[in-house]
Amino acid sequence: MHWLDPVQEELDAASTPVDVFFRDDDAGWRDDRLLALLELFAEHALPLDVAVIPAALDRPIAAELRGRAGARLGLHQHGFAHANHEPDGRRYEFGPSRPYADQRRDIAAGAERLAALLGGAVDPIFTPPWNRCTDVTGRCLLELGFGVLSRESRAEPLGIVGLRELPVHVDWCRLTPLEVAERLAGALGAGGPAGVMLHHAVMNGADRARAGELLALVAAHPRARPRRMRELF
Repeated sequence: MHWLDPVQEELDAASTPVDVFFRDDDAGWRDDRLLALLELFAEHALPLDVAVIPAALDRPIAAELRGRAGARLGLHQHGFAHANHEPDGRRYEFGPSRPYADQRRDIAAGAERLAALLGGAVDPIFTPPWNRCTDVTGRCLLELGFGVLSRESRAEPLGIVGLRELPVHVDWCRLTPLEVAERLAGALGAGGPAGVMLHHAVMNGADRARAGELLALVAAHPRARPRRMRELF
């Protein structure tokens, strides 16, 4: 049995094409590995959305991303500094201990920095670090002109009118290959969009090679419809 058999079988059984998207988090960390992942997606001519940490982004990689942005590369905001502000429990950058004013200030500052470094290449999408945020975060996003929030599919929707949500279903770096395939197959079977979350900073050559197997299947299968996140709204 090949590890991708569940995905192949679900796509073979689909009556119509199913939307698939890939989100890579933490741009600003390990630029070398980010560039390697971008090359992998370019080899397969597949779209990728990159969540960028504003405070971590420097000018050289910003110029590289700005030059590559387009039909197959989307860029959006990933928090502000990817820093935990919770004194106890799970990690959040925009968590329950942070008041509205602090959250809004950081989100706005991040948006301003990305606009300065990336120009008009930034989509109005927000991915919170660790895929966690609060209702307060959602209100701030709406006020600041964001249209889409992306977290894990297990997160309870905020239900804020005007703020769409586009969850990812597969955490590539926390699951075994078979678990990745089974979860992705489940999302495909539910009709999609099926989202895969990557973290380039912790992916080595073997990880990228395995990811390339999935990309090859998605690129070749007539029932898989690769999309940019912004195209899904």
